[in-house]
Amino acid sequence: MDLQASAVVERRDWYRITNQAGGPVVVDIFDEIGFWGVNAAAFQRELAQVSASEITVNLSSPGGEIFEGIAIYNALRTHPANVTIRVSALAASIASVIAQAGDRIVMLSGAQMMIHEGMGFCAGNAAEMQQMAELLDRQSANIADIYAERAGGTSEQWRERMKAETWFNAEEAVEAGLADEVEALPRKGEQAEEAITARWDLSVFNYAGREQAPAPVPVVKAQAEPVEQPDLGEQDCELTPTPVVEMTIQGEHGPEVLNLASHLAGRVQPVTEPDPWAQLTAHLTQPAPDPWAGLVANLTSSSAATSTHA
Repeated sequence: MDLQASAVVERRDWYRITNQAGGPVVVDIFDEIGFWGVNAAAFQRELAQVSASEITVNLSSPGGEIFEGIAIYNALRTHPANVTIRVSALAASIASVIAQAGDRIVMLSGAQMMIHEGMGFCAGNAAEMQQMAELLDRQSANIADIYAERAGGTSEQWRERMKAETWFNAEEAVEAGLADEVEALPRKGEQAEEAITARWDLSVFNYAGREQAPAPVPVVKAQAEPVEQPDLGEQDCELTPTPVVEMTIQGEHGPEVLNLASHLAGRVQPVTEPDPWAQLTAHLTQPAPDPWAGLVANLTSSSAATSTHA
């Protein structure tokens, strides 16, 4: 997953797009990614001309340039067609990221997948090398996000796998969530795949294949934590309904609301609702005013006022 392409003696195209009559468009990627000036821009231009509803990508690559691979991944993922990725031999380094662009990812029998941290070359002073280190760190985190989005788990978990340079065989890739299924091939195709794999120099990696690499560390996917229940021992327990806080009873002057919470505490606090009939008949129980008393009171008041004034 180099940021800079390796120098090569010959230049050759690393992909081919073929229109098949009556079937899906076939894209073959059987070489390094972003190889000696052949970039993702050319791939994207050709892919944009494809109007088919189905695209099959036959992928076998040891990886290559990070940015070129991300561009190819996004070109395939955003294409309106349904994309099937078939890893025919190896999807290593940035090629494993391209594989994640598929709506369906198939590992052919015997195929492998490898993930690792980004690598690069830098010449310069300490500040320039520090900038390269920060760039590699950001790109590795970006790639870990892509794995986590597809396969589950956290970006931190996938970053740990990348740091360990993790190799997967076909079944392990499916188990890890990086692929959907394993497809067995007829025996007549085995020799061709072996020839493609044999020409690559994998010595740049820590391991030269799944056979030399340790088994992948499983990613523990997040689960809801169980809620601890109180230990009730062996005593019998019964479920009881939520108690009613208030209830209405028939009182002497009409319905009354009884506060049960206060009742349980030893204090009954009845709340009496107003009686409409009592309000209507209240004036009938009051004594009638005495007109004569009213006149006498007026005379008494005037006399008292006259006396005070003199």
